[in-house]
Amino acid sequence: MKTIYYYQTFVGLDQLLSHVQDIDVIIVSSIHFDRDKQGNKYIYLNDNKPNDPCFDTLWTDVQKAYSQGVCITLMIGGAGGAYQELFSDFDTYYPQLVSLLNEKNFICGIDLDIEEEVDINQVKMLINCLIRDFGEQFIITMAPIAPSLMNDQIGMGGFVYKELYNSPEGKYIQWFNTQCYESFSYDTYKRIIDNGYPPEKIVMGMMSGQFNKQTFKNAIHECVKIKQTYPEFPGVYDWEYLNAPPDKSDPSQWCKLLKNIRI
Repeated sequence: MKTIYYYQTFVGLDQLLSHVQDIDVIIVSSIHFDRDKQGNKYIYLNDNKPNDPCFDTLWTDVQKAYSQGVCITLMIGGAGGAYQELFSDFDTYYPQLVSLLNEKNFICGIDLDIEEEVDINQVKMLINCLIRDFGEQFIITMAPIAPSLMNDQIGMGGFVYKELYNSPEGKYIQWFNTQCYESFSYDTYKRIIDNGYPPEKIVMGMMSGQFNKQTFKNAIHECVKIKQTYPEFPGVYDWEYLNAPPDKSDPSQWCKLLKNIRI
């Protein structure tokens, strides 16, 4: 089963690198686009430019993980926004994203977490540009909230995911990192599948704070139940590595426990 960490609070990955075989994907978070105090337009990783020295350890750590078989992707967006600014001057911002991906050539994909209203045609344009520039092997994932897949209604991004998935661009979405916060359950997964999404496309996501040492066994139980009914169930993610359950002093234990689930 695929295990995925979102990684935004860059605390270092030494604990994880000691058993890197238990993690499949690390999603470095999050990229957005903005202007500096002089009004110049730049790409940012959180609050700094991606090549700021404050990220030296981050890039060293994830490149080490990559060299041992871990897929490294970048998340664009999230609660901090990004897309309205990106699409307001795509010809300026997008080349900066391309330059970053070319420079950090161990990055093998992009996760689109759209939490602001955008035009679905702009999302399609972005997907097509990424495939054009990096090839069909480039991993594109999306991070909708669970209700956006359980129901075909306009979601946080201002569009219907089913419309995007059924479009020609939909074939490039390798999987959905589904935000199942407060709803990490077999029932949530089943409702998404019953709404027409392939089981192999739906990764279930939890937020670190929703489980503790005592309740984490419930999360494992739900994963076992899903996998028993849907063998194609691809995996799980945690937002975020910093305090992944069940042991916040060693967040790397999360992926070890989930990777070793026995059905």
